[in-house]
Amino acid sequence: MRISTSPCVASSLRDAGLPAQAGIGFKPRHYGALSEDPQPPGFIEVHAENYLGAGGLPHAQLAALAGRVPLSVHGVGLSIGGEQLDVSHLDRIAALLSRYPAASFSEHLAWSTHDGRFFGDLLPFPYDDAALSRVCRHVTRVQERIGHRMLLENPSTYLAYAASSLEEPQFLAEVVARTGCGLLLDLNNVHVSCHNLGRDARAYLAALPLHQVGEIHLAGHAVEALDGAATLLVDDHGSPVRDAVWALYAEVIAAIGPVPTLIEWDTDVPDYAVLRAQARRAQAVLDASRSTDRTLAA
Repeated sequence: MRISTSPCVASSLRDAGLPAQAGIGFKPRHYGALSEDPQPPGFIEVHAENYLGAGGLPHAQLAALAGRVPLSVHGVGLSIGGEQLDVSHLDRIAALLSRYPAASFSEHLAWSTHDGRFFGDLLPFPYDDAALSRVCRHVTRVQERIGHRMLLENPSTYLAYAASSLEEPQFLAEVVARTGCGLLLDLNNVHVSCHNLGRDARAYLAALPLHQVGEIHLAGHAVEALDGAATLLVDDHGSPVRDAVWALYAEVIAAIGPVPTLIEWDTDVPDYAVLRAQARRAQAVLDASRSTDRTLAA
C-alpha cells in the first residue's frame, strides 16, 4: 500500500503558528536551563491541567517562556471519548488558551471521566458509529469554544474491543473529515499499540490522512516480559525514543515533509541536556527532509 502526499497541500493544512521544528515538553526543573539556552528548542509543550490555577510560580514561568519560544498546550483531561464533555473543564482550558499565545491545542482520543468521576487514565472505548458521532460532537464543541482547530491524538492501546466496527485509523480519519480537526500523530503510540495488538504499524500509518498531521509526538516506552517470548510495550514516557520509533518517524517525515515534533519525557525526567539531544536528533531528520515527491510505503 502506498500513500502520496502533496507537500503544498500538507503545509497549507497545518497550524501555521507552531513551527515545523523539534520541541520539548517543558518541566519546571528545566526552567533555568531553558531560559539560558542560547539556541532553545523550536517550541515547548505543557499539559493544560498543570496551569488551570490563577497564578503562582507555574504561571510566572510559563509567561516568561511563552514570550521567548512558541507554546503548544496539550490536554489530558477533557475526556473527548466520554459520554459527556466536561463543559466547566473546557471553559477553564479556553481561559488558559486566551491567557497565553498558544500556537496549538491538542487532546487524546480517549475518555477519563464518567458521571462526575475522574479516573486518572486515558481509557479506550469501542470504535463504532455511536462513538464516532459522540467524539465528533465533542471535538466540534471544543473547537467552537476555543475558537480554532484542535489536534486529536491517537492513543496507546493494550486491548481491542470486539464491539468495534471501525479500525482506529479509519475512526480517526472519519473524525478529521467530519469536524475539520487535525491529527497529533504519536508515533510511539502507533508502535506500542501495533506491537501489543499484533498489527502492522506501517499499514496503520498508510490508513491515516497524514496530510492532516499538525504535530508529531516521540517518546520512549518500557518493555515487559510476558509468558514465553511475548512482550508487552508500555507507553511510560520514561526513556529515550527507541530505534523502531525513530525509523517510523524518518519514514513519515520523508512522506509528508517537516512537521512540528515534540520529544515527550514525563517519568524519570532526565537533565535538560538529554532532552535537547533527543530534540536535536529529531531536528536533524526534519532538516534532512528535502524531497518534493514524498510517499509512504507499507
